[in-house]
Amino acid sequence: MPSHREALGFPSRMFSYRRDGQSVERSSPKQPQGKARLARHLLSSSTWGFLATLSTLDKIKGLPFGNIFMISDGSPDNSTGAPFFYVSRQDRIVEDLMINSSVSLTLSEAEPNYCRQNLINPEDPRCSRLTLTGQMVTVPSDEIEFAKQAMFSRHPVMKKWPPEHNWLFMKMNIRHVWLQNWFGAVAVISVEDYFKVNPMNIV
Repeated sequence: MPSHREALGFPSRMFSYRRDGQSVERSSPKQPQGKARLARHLLSSSTWGFLATLSTLDKIKGLPFGNIFMISDGSPDNSTGAPFFYVSRQDRIVEDLMINSSVSLTLSEAEPNYCRQNLINPEDPRCSRLTLTGQMVTVPSDEIEFAKQAMFSRHPVMKKWPPEHNWLFMKMNIRHVWLQNWFGAVAVISVEDYFKVNPMNIV
C-alpha cells in the first residue's frame, strides 16, 4: 500500500468520461457506492471483454478456457448492467455453455484508453479491472428485440455477419461483482448495489 505522499505522485484518479454529451467524474476509490458506479460504468463503456468458461474439450476438460467477445449492456442511452452477447452456436465456448453455464467476464479500464492516456500499465491496480461471475443464458423471446438493439447499436457490423453461423443472443445473469481500482484488497460489490446505481452519475 503506497503512502499518502507516494500516492500524490501518481497520475490523478479524477477524470471525465463523455457519452452523449454527458461529463462523468470518477469518485474516490474509498467510497463503496462510488465503486458500484465505477463497476457499472466500466461495463457500459466497454465494447468487449474476456469471457472464461470450463472447457468441455477432451484434452483440457474442466480447465478454464477463454476468448474475447463483443459486449453491450444496452443501447447508448439505456444501460442495464447486464452484459449481452451475440454468439455463434459453432463457437467452442458456446458448446461449453450448453453443458455448464458458469462464466466469468473480465473487463479492463485499458480498453476505454484511460490507462494508456495516463501512462498506467494495465496490471497496475490504478488501471481498474472488473470481473463479473454468474451464469450465461439464452435471451428469451420477449427480450430478443432489446438484445438486438443493445448489440447492433454498439456493434453495427454484426448485422452483416453471415447467418449460416447460427447466431444467437445470450446474456449473463450476474451473481458476483469484483472490482479493483486502487492498491489493496479487491472490492466485493453486492449485486443489489451494482444494479441500483446510475453508471453515468459517478459523483
